[in-house]
Amino acid sequence: MSSLTVSLIQFDIKWESVSENLLFLENKILQLPPTNEIVVLPEMFSTGFTMNSKSNAETMEGQTVSWMKNISAKSGNIITGSIIVTENGKYYNRLIWMQPNGIYYCYDKRHLFAFADENKNFNPGEKRVITSVKGWKINLLICYDLRFPVWCRQSFPNEYDILLFVANWPQQRVYAWETLLKARSIENQCFTIGVNRCGIDNNKIYYNGQSIISGTDGTVIKNAGERENIITYTFHKKQLTDFRQRFPFLKDADEFKIFN
Repeated sequence: MSSLTVSLIQFDIKWESVSENLLFLENKILQLPPTNEIVVLPEMFSTGFTMNSKSNAETMEGQTVSWMKNISAKSGNIITGSIIVTENGKYYNRLIWMQPNGIYYCYDKRHLFAFADENKNFNPGEKRVITSVKGWKINLLICYDLRFPVWCRQSFPNEYDILLFVANWPQQRVYAWETLLKARSIENQCFTIGVNRCGIDNNKIYYNGQSIISGTDGTVIKNAGERENIITYTFHKKQLTDFRQRFPFLKDADEFKIFN
């Protein structure tokens, strides 16, 4: 059975300072051991959670995507996280899954956080994206998507093995963050990765990290704490298959389809 080693980088994102954030991350990524395979970065890792979409947006040929392509090839890791992208006159909070061979996949955030006017400055995504690596299927999602279990839900037989959320989730609502990450693991019988930022942003919002890896039963396997930190974990497929065979709860789930 295959294993998969993933590192989560929790850090204090410098506000709208792309070059500074990329330099910081480059140093961290290139120091990871050669056995590492995936690096997960927070939501809007190059700018912070800014609503200044027009002044911070890049194209898919811009600085950050080019950096991801270069660092992925150089380190041998898949690099994933979300950035602000403009395309055909629209703006997206876009998660990019960049592979060392330069092939990438994109997921545009479906649920826009109206409480912070994200819906007024960005366009919603229209489809889910499930990637595959070494026999592992990973469902790519962003922050506020965590609150919507129907969008995250998988059918039987299993569509994915890991739910992955990149976020800027404030300390004020961190209880919901922790609770929902564990709940998504339990109801979907999967591992869940949740990567958050830490520090205080330009809007004086405080983020206390708590990046988490949750097991198939909702147990917290790893927690990054409140400050800048990197946590690494190796997933083992046998753990997943044994649990699903022992407790085949999804066989009894209601069937439904999501229509976009």
